[in-house]
Amino acid sequence: MGIVISGMTADARFLCRYMRTECLNYWYTHGSQHPAERLVAKIAAKSQVKTAHPAKRPFGVGLLVGAIDEAGTHLYETCPSGNYYEYTAMAIGDRNQSAKTYLEKNFESFGNADKEEILKHGVRALKASAQDTELTEHNLSIGIVGRGEGNEFKTLSHDEVRELIASVGEAAADGGEQMIVS
Repeated sequence: MGIVISGMTADARFLCRYMRTECLNYWYTHGSQHPAERLVAKIAAKSQVKTAHPAKRPFGVGLLVGAIDEAGTHLYETCPSGNYYEYTAMAIGDRNQSAKTYLEKNFESFGNADKEEILKHGVRALKASAQDTELTEHNLSIGIVGRGEGNEFKTLSHDEVRELIASVGEAAADGGEQMIVS
């Protein structure tokens, strides 16, 4: 499981620690991995309770949770309001609309794409959002979760990220790919 945050880092750390504790408790009690949707539902319930209490501040963070469990691979978005949704592809954070637009226009091709092509789609979506910022290995992190990755979360090295950005940039310069810029 891997998470991406958008919002207050302190709230994200608290929720991450809560998720780890819940996973450890589930492992100790049941001897297996915690189902991803149940864990995300617990986070959503915890967030919703904070919105109903007048003496408590709601969490100021949204999470994008990528996970693999017995039911398959999942991508969930949680909101500070307590809602959560499962997606094929999603972007959160500042200036996410261009990335969402790119993902919405191309998500049908994700089902039969290989890992390399999915990663390129992710970089293209980020490039669409970061119009005035050049993507480099220093401001981009890529994490992968999937069956072919040993059922664990893996982050790409700086060299792998640099090569991926370069391959997307070269293909766009050759006219082989279209970039969406709004």
